[in-house]
Amino acid sequence: MISTDLLKTEASSHGIFLDELALKRFDIYAELLVDWNKKVNLTAITDPTDIVYKHFLDSIIILKYYNIPIGSSLVDVGTGAGFPGIPLLIARPDLKITLIDSTTKKLNVISDILVNLDLNADIEYGRAEDLARKPKFREKFDFATARAVTNFRDLSEFCLPFVKVGGSFIPLKGANGENELYEAEVAIDILGGLIQDIQPFELPNYGERFVFRIEKISHTPTKYPRPYAQISKKPIC
Repeated sequence: MISTDLLKTEASSHGIFLDELALKRFDIYAELLVDWNKKVNLTAITDPTDIVYKHFLDSIIILKYYNIPIGSSLVDVGTGAGFPGIPLLIARPDLKITLIDSTTKKLNVISDILVNLDLNADIEYGRAEDLARKPKFREKFDFATARAVTNFRDLSEFCLPFVKVGGSFIPLKGANGENELYEAEVAIDILGGLIQDIQPFELPNYGERFVFRIEKISHTPTKYPRPYAQISKKPIC
Protein backbone atom coordinates (compact mmCIF):
# COMPACT_ATOMS: atom_id res chain seq x y z
CA MET A 1 0.00 0.00 0.00
CA ILE A 2 2.51 2.63 1.14
CA SER A 3 6.24 2.83 0.54
CA THR A 4 7.62 1.74 3.90
CA ASP A 5 11.08 2.70 2.65
CA LEU A 6 9.88 6.27 2.15
CA LEU A 7 8.32 6.36 5.61
CA LYS A 8 11.44 4.89 7.21
CA THR A 9 13.72 7.36 5.41
CA GLU A 10 11.60 10.40 6.21
CA ALA A 11 11.18 9.39 9.86
CA SER A 12 14.92 8.73 10.18
CA SER A 13 15.67 12.19 8.78
CA HIS A 14 13.82 13.55 11.83
CA GLY A 15 15.62 11.25 14.25
CA ILE A 16 12.67 8.85 14.60
CA PHE A 17 13.58 5.17 14.25
CA LEU A 18 10.89 2.78 13.03
CA ASP A 19 11.65 -0.94 13.20
CA GLU A 20 10.32 -3.53 10.76
CA LEU A 21 7.29 -4.35 12.91
CA ALA A 22 6.33 -0.68 13.10
CA LEU A 23 6.70 -0.28 9.35
CA LYS A 24 4.55 -3.37 8.75
CA ARG A 25 1.89 -1.97 11.07
CA PHE A 26 1.91 1.39 9.29
CA ASP A 27 1.37 -0.41 5.97
CA ILE A 28 -1.55 -2.43 7.40
CA TYR A 29 -2.99 0.75 8.90
CA ALA A 30 -2.90 2.49 5.53
CA GLU A 31 -4.67 -0.43 3.84
CA LEU A 32 -7.36 -0.57 6.51
CA LEU A 33 -7.81 3.20 6.39
CA VAL A 34 -8.43 3.21 2.64
CA ASP A 35 -10.70 0.16 2.84
CA TRP A 36 -12.79 1.50 5.72
CA ASN A 37 -12.97 4.90 4.07
CA LYS A 38 -15.16 3.35 1.36
CA LYS A 39 -17.79 2.63 4.02
CA VAL A 40 -17.25 5.37 6.62
CA ASN A 41 -16.20 8.95 5.91
CA LEU A 42 -12.80 9.05 7.62
CA THR A 43 -10.44 11.09 5.49
CA ALA A 44 -10.04 12.81 2.13
CA ILE A 45 -6.40 11.68 2.08
CA THR A 46 -6.09 8.25 0.47
CA ASP A 47 -3.11 8.56 -1.87
CA PRO A 48 -0.28 6.36 -0.49
CA THR A 49 2.33 9.12 -0.55
CA ASP A 50 -0.07 11.62 0.99
CA ILE A 51 -0.82 9.12 3.75
CA VAL A 52 2.89 8.79 4.53
CA TYR A 53 3.39 12.53 4.86
CA LYS A 54 0.05 14.04 5.87
CA HIS A 55 -1.11 11.33 8.26
CA PHE A 56 1.85 9.29 9.49
CA LEU A 57 4.85 11.63 9.49
CA ASP A 58 2.70 14.57 10.56
CA SER A 59 1.54 12.53 13.57
CA ILE A 60 4.82 11.07 14.81
CA ILE A 61 6.75 14.35 14.37
CA ILE A 62 5.91 15.01 18.03
CA LEU A 63 8.60 12.45 18.90
CA LYS A 64 11.26 14.54 17.19
CA TYR A 65 10.75 17.61 19.31
CA TYR A 66 9.57 16.41 22.69
CA ASN A 67 10.67 13.71 25.07
CA ILE A 68 7.80 11.38 25.88
CA PRO A 69 9.05 9.14 28.72
CA ILE A 70 8.51 5.38 28.55
CA GLY A 71 5.06 4.37 29.77
CA SER A 72 3.60 7.89 29.62
CA SER A 73 -0.17 8.29 29.43
CA LEU A 74 -1.45 10.27 26.46
CA VAL A 75 -4.96 11.23 25.42
CA ASP A 76 -5.77 11.96 21.78
CA VAL A 77 -8.79 14.28 21.76
CA GLY A 78 -11.04 14.06 18.70
CA THR A 79 -8.97 11.24 17.24
CA GLY A 80 -11.18 10.75 14.17
CA ALA A 81 -9.47 8.09 12.06
CA GLY A 82 -6.84 7.65 14.77
CA PHE A 83 -4.53 10.62 14.24
CA PRO A 84 -2.14 11.28 15.83
CA GLY A 85 -2.77 8.63 18.51
CA ILE A 86 -2.43 5.41 16.52
CA PRO A 87 0.74 6.43 14.63
CA LEU A 88 2.27 7.42 17.97
CA LEU A 89 1.28 4.03 19.40
CA ILE A 90 2.79 2.21 16.42
CA ALA A 91 6.06 4.11 16.86
CA ARG A 92 5.92 3.83 20.66
CA PRO A 93 3.93 0.76 21.81
CA ASP A 94 5.01 1.46 25.39
CA LEU A 95 2.70 4.48 25.60
CA LYS A 96 -0.62 4.24 27.41
CA ILE A 97 -2.88 5.90 24.88
CA THR A 98 -6.54 6.85 25.17
CA LEU A 99 -8.42 7.69 21.97
CA ILE A 100 -11.47 9.93 22.36
CA ASP A 101 -14.12 10.71 19.78
CA SER A 102 -17.84 11.50 19.75
CA THR A 103 -18.62 9.48 16.62
CA THR A 104 -19.41 5.82 17.25
CA LYS A 105 -18.74 4.74 13.66
CA LYS A 106 -15.20 6.10 13.81
CA LEU A 107 -14.50 4.41 17.13
CA ASN A 108 -15.73 1.11 15.70
CA VAL A 109 -13.23 1.53 12.87
CA ILE A 110 -10.46 2.34 15.33
CA SER A 111 -11.29 -0.75 17.36
CA ASP A 112 -10.99 -2.91 14.25
CA ILE A 113 -7.72 -1.25 13.25
CA LEU A 114 -6.18 -1.84 16.68
CA VAL A 115 -7.15 -5.51 16.58
CA ASN A 116 -5.54 -5.91 13.17
CA LEU A 117 -2.42 -4.12 14.34
CA ASP A 118 -2.26 -6.22 17.52
CA LEU A 119 -2.04 -3.05 19.61
CA ASN A 120 -3.88 -1.94 22.72
CA ALA A 121 -5.35 1.47 23.51
CA ASP A 122 -8.29 2.68 25.52
CA ILE A 123 -11.19 3.85 23.37
CA GLU A 124 -13.64 6.31 24.87
CA TYR A 125 -16.87 7.54 23.32
CA GLY A 126 -17.99 11.05 24.21
CA ARG A 127 -17.43 14.74 23.82
CA ALA A 128 -14.21 16.05 25.28
CA GLU A 129 -15.97 18.75 27.30
CA ASP A 130 -18.05 16.06 29.03
CA LEU A 131 -15.34 13.48 29.59
CA ALA A 132 -12.87 16.04 30.94
CA ARG A 133 -15.22 16.75 33.85
CA LYS A 134 -15.26 13.11 34.98
CA PRO A 135 -12.87 12.13 37.80
CA LYS A 136 -11.65 9.17 35.71
CA PHE A 137 -10.16 11.54 33.14
CA ARG A 138 -9.75 14.97 34.72
CA GLU A 139 -6.07 15.89 35.09
CA LYS A 140 -5.07 12.24 34.79
CA PHE A 141 -2.82 12.30 31.70
CA ASP A 142 0.85 13.08 31.24
CA PHE A 143 0.14 14.39 27.76
CA ALA A 144 -2.81 15.47 25.63
CA THR A 145 -2.67 15.96 21.90
CA ALA A 146 -5.01 16.75 19.02
CA ARG A 147 -4.80 17.34 15.30
CA ALA A 148 -7.24 19.03 12.92
CA VAL A 149 -9.97 19.46 15.54
CA THR A 150 -10.71 23.17 16.04
CA ASN A 151 -9.03 26.52 16.67
CA PHE A 152 -6.25 26.68 19.28
CA ARG A 153 -8.27 28.66 21.84
CA ASP A 154 -11.22 26.28 21.97
CA LEU A 155 -8.93 23.27 21.64
CA SER A 156 -7.09 24.38 24.77
CA GLU A 157 -10.36 24.36 26.71
CA PHE A 158 -11.10 20.86 25.45
CA CYS A 159 -7.64 19.44 26.14
CA LEU A 160 -5.91 21.13 29.07
CA PRO A 161 -8.42 19.82 31.66
CA PHE A 162 -7.23 16.29 30.83
CA VAL A 163 -3.59 17.08 31.62
CA LYS A 164 -2.14 16.62 35.09
CA VAL A 165 -0.09 19.45 36.61
CA GLY A 166 3.45 18.94 35.35
CA GLY A 167 2.21 17.36 32.12
CA SER A 168 1.95 18.90 28.66
CA PHE A 169 -0.58 19.65 25.96
CA ILE A 170 1.04 19.09 22.53
CA PRO A 171 -1.24 20.12 19.66
CA LEU A 172 -0.39 19.86 15.98
CA LYS A 173 -1.46 22.81 13.86
CA GLY A 174 -1.28 23.98 10.27
CA ALA A 175 0.30 27.04 8.70
CA ASN A 176 -1.93 29.41 10.69
CA GLY A 177 -0.84 27.88 13.98
CA GLU A 178 1.12 30.85 15.30
CA ASN A 179 -1.77 33.24 14.68
CA GLU A 180 -4.12 30.85 16.45
CA LEU A 181 -1.72 30.66 19.39
CA TYR A 182 -1.78 34.44 19.76
CA GLU A 183 -5.58 34.32 20.01
CA ALA A 184 -5.36 31.48 22.55
CA GLU A 185 -2.85 33.01 24.98
CA VAL A 186 -5.42 34.28 27.49
CA ALA A 187 -7.33 30.99 27.46
CA ILE A 188 -4.15 28.96 27.96
CA ASP A 189 -3.24 31.05 30.99
CA ILE A 190 -6.71 30.81 32.56
CA LEU A 191 -6.81 27.05 31.99
CA GLY A 192 -3.53 26.51 33.85
CA GLY A 193 -1.16 26.30 30.92
CA LEU A 194 2.11 27.98 30.02
CA ILE A 195 3.45 28.22 26.47
CA GLN A 196 6.85 26.54 26.56
CA ASP A 197 7.84 25.83 22.98
CA ILE A 198 6.89 26.35 19.34
CA GLN A 199 8.43 24.16 16.64
CA PRO A 200 7.78 24.92 12.97
CA PHE A 201 8.50 22.19 10.45
CA GLU A 202 7.99 21.52 6.77
CA LEU A 203 6.22 18.52 5.35
CA PRO A 204 8.02 18.04 2.01
CA ASN A 205 5.77 19.37 -0.77
CA TYR A 206 2.95 19.91 1.72
CA GLY A 207 3.82 23.16 3.45
CA GLU A 208 4.53 24.51 6.90
CA ARG A 209 3.21 22.94 10.09
CA PHE A 210 3.65 23.65 13.79
CA VAL A 211 3.89 21.55 16.92
CA PHE A 212 3.52 23.28 20.28
CA ARG A 213 4.14 22.37 23.89
CA ILE A 214 1.93 23.91 26.55
CA GLU A 215 3.02 22.95 30.06
CA LYS A 216 0.32 22.47 32.69
CA ILE A 217 1.55 24.57 35.61
CA SER A 218 -1.63 24.84 37.71
CA HIS A 219 -5.00 23.13 38.08
CA THR A 220 -7.71 24.01 35.59
CA PRO A 221 -10.54 25.90 37.34
CA THR A 222 -13.51 23.63 37.96
CA LYS A 223 -15.81 25.65 35.67
CA TYR A 224 -13.84 24.45 32.63
CA PRO A 225 -14.43 22.94 30.20
CA ARG A 226 -17.82 24.51 29.68
CA PRO A 227 -20.61 23.03 27.53
CA TYR A 228 -19.90 23.28 23.83
CA ALA A 229 -22.61 25.88 23.26
CA GLN A 230 -20.92 28.22 25.73
CA ILE A 231 -17.48 27.60 24.29
CA SER A 232 -18.66 28.47 20.78
CA LYS A 233 -20.78 31.46 21.78
CA LYS A 234 -18.51 32.99 24.40
CA PRO A 235 -14.88 31.94 23.89
CA ILE A 236 -12.27 32.68 26.55
CA CYS A 237 -10.55 35.90 25.53
